[in-house]
Amino acid sequence: MKTLKRILLSFITAIFVGTAIASAAAIPVLPVIGGLTAVSFIPTGAGQGVAYAGLYKEVWTGELVKRFTHTGTFLEGVPDYSRYVGNDVIHLVAVGVHPNVLINNTSYPLPVSSRTDADISITLDKLETEATSITKDEIYALSYNKMKVTHDLHREALQMKTLDLAIYNFAPASDATATPIIKTTGNNNGNGYKMLTPADIRKLKRKFDDQNVPKQGRRLVLCNQHIEDLLAVDEKFASQYMNIREGQILKLFGFEIYEYSEMPLYDDTFAKKAFGAAAAATDRDASVAFYVKRMFKAKGTMDVDYTPRDARNKREEISMDIRFIALPVKLEAIGALVNDNA
Repeated sequence: MKTLKRILLSFITAIFVGTAIASAAAIPVLPVIGGLTAVSFIPTGAGQGVAYAGLYKEVWTGELVKRFTHTGTFLEGVPDYSRYVGNDVIHLVAVGVHPNVLINNTSYPLPVSSRTDADISITLDKLETEATSITKDEIYALSYNKMKVTHDLHREALQMKTLDLAIYNFAPASDATATPIIKTTGNNNGNGYKMLTPADIRKLKRKFDDQNVPKQGRRLVLCNQHIEDLLAVDEKFASQYMNIREGQILKLFGFEIYEYSEMPLYDDTFAKKAFGAAAAATDRDASVAFYVKRMFKAKGTMDVDYTPRDARNKREEISMDIRFIALPVKLEAIGALVNDNA
């Protein structure tokens, strides 16, 4: 009996010591088993065959889901419809027209009109990263956890690409009453186009006013060229611009001002170019405006593909994919400021 107690005591002591070592060395600690903690003395990121492939895949996927966010970007506050996604498809309802409003009516019974709603089925876009391989020598020779760093780089690449898609989808395809495109009217910006001026933004504001777009929640995402233009022509904007850098939202003519680099481009007919289209000499820079509450975003399946280190190649591979969409609920309350020829 004493021998058995000594064995149990030694085993429990080893468990606690092992846990402490694992914690200090960033070694994975496996779930509690039968009230005792099982410790894996496997260096973080090391490939361990099929048994550990599933475990690492689960961990990496969990990290992707937990840390995939658009906090602090122009998508912050846009309604999230992820809960309506099923099998990576989202169903929206195109609501019919508003009913007529009668004033001082004396005729009854009231007229009756029907309202037809339509179901719109949208398949979420699939975004996936190219696989990155990490060799056994890199895992053990480097002073940092390269697999974790690689995971973060893939996640950030997906985040940036979803933002690219969102702002592209929020931009009007062409000029219309509900999707106005305002041409710039300033002096030559040095590239053969007219600079953006405050007057151009005021004109866009008027277009939104005419649509009765609510004042609160209007957002304008400026491209690099238009930021430069406003810094050059508007002293008030220049003095307040630092607020963006300090995390405060700058407002201009009722628009919350954001900035983003990968903005949609328009061709020489002021039509929006296809997403990812090859650059052309006639490309026109554009800034995009929208009303936050009439946009939506949705995430679907999020997954990490992890290949453990194999004996022949002695390397691990990781790739990620997500399903995502961001669109206007209806083609209204969006607009763009597009460079005109000087």
